[in-house]
Amino acid sequence: MEIFVLNLSAVCLYLAFLLHRVSSISEAVPVRASSPPRGWNSYDSFCWTISEEEFLQSAEIISQRLRPHGYEYVVVDYLWYRRKVKGAYVDSLGFDVIDEWGRMIPDPDRWPSSRGGKGFTEVAKKVHAMGLKFGIHVMRGISTQAFNADTPILDTLKGGAYEDSGRQWRAKDIGLKERACAWMQHGFMSVNTKLGAGRAFLRSLYQQYAEWGVDFVKHDCVFGDDLDINEISFVSEVLKELDRPIVYSLSPGTGVTPAMAKEVSGLVNMYRITGDDWDTWGDVAAHFNVSRDFSAANMIGAKGLQGKSWPDLDMLPLGWLTDPGYVNWKLVLSFIWNILGPVDDSGVAYNTYLPLSTFLHVLVRQRNNEMVAANSRLVAQHLCSNEGPHRTCNLNLDEQRTQMTLWAMAKSPLMFGGDVRKLDETTYSLITNPTFPYIIGTKGNTRKIKVTPPHLSEVAESNTHVLGLTSCKDPKANSWSIQAHDQELEEICWKGKSGNKIGEPLCLYKSRALLSSDGEMIYKQQYQGKVHLLASKGVGVCLDASPKWKLTSKELRRGSFSKCKRDANQMWQLNPSGALISSYSGLCATVNLVKADVGSGGIRSWIATGRKGEIYVAFFNLNTEKTLISTKISDLAKALPGKNLNGASCKCREVWSAKDYGVLQQTLSTAVGMHGCALFVLNCD
Repeated sequence: MEIFVLNLSAVCLYLAFLLHRVSSISEAVPVRASSPPRGWNSYDSFCWTISEEEFLQSAEIISQRLRPHGYEYVVVDYLWYRRKVKGAYVDSLGFDVIDEWGRMIPDPDRWPSSRGGKGFTEVAKKVHAMGLKFGIHVMRGISTQAFNADTPILDTLKGGAYEDSGRQWRAKDIGLKERACAWMQHGFMSVNTKLGAGRAFLRSLYQQYAEWGVDFVKHDCVFGDDLDINEISFVSEVLKELDRPIVYSLSPGTGVTPAMAKEVSGLVNMYRITGDDWDTWGDVAAHFNVSRDFSAANMIGAKGLQGKSWPDLDMLPLGWLTDPGYVNWKLVLSFIWNILGPVDDSGVAYNTYLPLSTFLHVLVRQRNNEMVAANSRLVAQHLCSNEGPHRTCNLNLDEQRTQMTLWAMAKSPLMFGGDVRKLDETTYSLITNPTFPYIIGTKGNTRKIKVTPPHLSEVAESNTHVLGLTSCKDPKANSWSIQAHDQELEEICWKGKSGNKIGEPLCLYKSRALLSSDGEMIYKQQYQGKVHLLASKGVGVCLDASPKWKLTSKELRRGSFSKCKRDANQMWQLNPSGALISSYSGLCATVNLVKADVGSGGIRSWIATGRKGEIYVAFFNLNTEKTLISTKISDLAKALPGKNLNGASCKCREVWSAKDYGVLQQTLSTAVGMHGCALFVLNCD
């Protein structure tokens, strides 16, 4: 058994509970998200295929069993407007239900109460009658289906179709086809918010949601690597104007940094700070460092949209789940045949479903290059069977407790993702533990205490370059320069600090951006002067600002390359200050040298003060063996100077074991199992 003794004068307990300044908000305006929202989301258990009957069954159970524990939101995740028919999948085109104004409306076959133009009105009424609040998932901008149909735009201010400059404006006037969502390119694209027609379309969307009775909106493909600050800003303004208060949440959070988040935190109430979280230990462990960074940056509970805003660690994939990692082999094989050429299917039955890892192994074994691996993964993600729920969570009980404790200590919103119709007692006890509301705090605030970041006992041995994105206001972004080889060959190279003391700087070959010559690109002029960036000279694959697939929390973003095309996601501009700016998101590229396995091992120790003055101390063991973790009471006093713990008498109990430690003497110590945690509650006199 490996032993760690934490001397908190050197290894300070991390403070996850920070002071939250209360903004001066008019009493007439309801405070939104005064504490981290809690509820249930359909994605982890149903993916996109949930029906009205299944949703209302789930809501009724949540009302009876989880609402008494603070769970109040029930959220329909994405593609509620997609018909569940043969050929429809995540990035399919032509299967969505839209109204005459190009707005998404529920699939009437899955949501029968929506018929007659009612949308989600009847569902929302039933949810409200249960004492719950109703939420929906929405995508960026306008759908490709509405764009192709060139639907008119509703002017909610004047009524009827939007007109300006003597003409009627339509979907093709506002859609930015070159700014399609990177991981759902056939689904949705940004709209031009500089145009009155573009703003009118977005306003019509959110006014319709309010009319339906929506209380919570999860806005996807607008944050992280997919940042669309213009759309976020305008939607935030629209939500302020509505008579109905709607909590505003952003997703996903791939590549998010505190510097990036500071530009949006005041506009929203929740924002994801990681990729998708699934039930693997790697995904859980990946949340420790990012949680630390956002807490140290004073982002937790900062001022938000007419209330507060909270960094969001994603849904809790516990209990009975679906599995996004299984693909229909027959469907995939037919889809990729013309892209990759014939694939040897020996030993594979066409009527079976293969794990994603097996599918990739088959393809990569036959086509040994990264492009095929990336493309096959993209195909697999888009053609998932997504039927579920059908399996139990892969995390063991200790790992599930670690996840719950981390989410609570980081003050993340708690959105349960499992199928509540098959909610087992172990999972129920886990997500309703009465300690968590006191850590998260359902009311009141505490003092701010200066934090010293904890020492991390890392086990990583290998390094890798990671291409990331950050706010262009970040000074480190101004570190790119041109390196000319001859008149026709130039490279754009990273000259900033990346932790690499030896070796050549990271460089990308510069190529003129592909622009249409036939006038098809409506806003062609804004891409003049932009460039494509290639990993190798003469190879027709270009750097993507945002990956073509959704990353999970544990995956490092090393840079994504795909076939060069006329796409804002592949267009970059080097400005005179040395900033390399993405035309897709407006973010700037950076390069860091990171340890490939950061977060996969070591120990973490965090401290929080509760709403009744109690103290919470959490020990996390990220190692693969049982570890003894200890700290002195005197070190707790140094971490909480305002608590005057020197000489205090502190009674202690551990939450998960229910062990009563009595009055602590000099040391708090316990053995923590592999990937496990201990959560102590101290009441000091």
